[in-house]
Amino acid sequence: MAARKGWVVGLLALPAVVFFLVFNYLPMAGLVVAFKEFDVNLGIFDSPWNGLENFTYFLESGDAARILFNTLFLNVLFLGATLAAGIILAIMLNEIRSTFFKRVSQSVVFFPYFVSPVVISIILQVLLAGASGGGGAVNDALSGFGFPAVDWYTEPGPWPWILTVVKIWQLGGYLSVIFLAAITGIPEEVYEAGMIDGASRAQMAWRITLPLLKPTAAVLLVLGVGRIFYGDFGTIYAIIGDNGTLFDNTDVIDTYVFRALRQLGDFGTTAAIGLFQSVVGFILVVIAVLIQRKYSKETSIL
Repeated sequence: MAARKGWVVGLLALPAVVFFLVFNYLPMAGLVVAFKEFDVNLGIFDSPWNGLENFTYFLESGDAARILFNTLFLNVLFLGATLAAGIILAIMLNEIRSTFFKRVSQSVVFFPYFVSPVVISIILQVLLAGASGGGGAVNDALSGFGFPAVDWYTEPGPWPWILTVVKIWQLGGYLSVIFLAAITGIPEEVYEAGMIDGASRAQMAWRITLPLLKPTAAVLLVLGVGRIFYGDFGTIYAIIGDNGTLFDNTDVIDTYVFRALRQLGDFGTTAAIGLFQSVVGFILVVIAVLIQRKYSKETSIL
């Protein structure tokens, strides 16, 4: 009976196994391009080997330091800001007593997650540059307070912070739903004990809700660290595009690889950069999990 049950479970899992084999593991064979001088006419397996030349070409290109710094810096900003926004929004939503208003608020903060990066780019152009390419709602507001207008699309300095605000708007509501689900799992008796001790709502949020969200935040942090070498290509490229003036502060690995592939057709170097991203991301995940396990074993995912 047990053997028959095992076969049934195996058959149910078969479609998922086939899916991951076809779409996740078989494409890994293409990583061999990272170690070859790829020639389209010769194909992947007949192209000559060149060892680590594709990796050294990227690292010695002069762009590597800037791109790696931008990728790390922007992702650290995005990760920290979106996690903090998600926790704050979840606690605020949890304090809403009206069920109708709470559901409406959840829908409103969750909606930006579904907005296309292209639409976000258009909204930013209206806010920062205006329909005619000059002015914009933000500059109009600055003028109202007596501040000089800023030509946002030629000033790279503010863009890490602008992109961070975009990511908070885009992901804050999404993450708040995850944290809100974690809050609903907190036993009601814990809050009743707090009320008996005379704690206010703010004190219970600070001393009960926030500490009990630590395991959820730790798991999301580890997952985020694993993708810290991946720029949000869709959003960043839709907003920045090929505006070279802003590359100093906004060009990340993914946008660099896309441009290199589109303009130069250098498959070997782009594959090498992609493999570099994956290996470093895996190492960072392992380090993050080990640190998490050392300092907070009860919240470790392993």
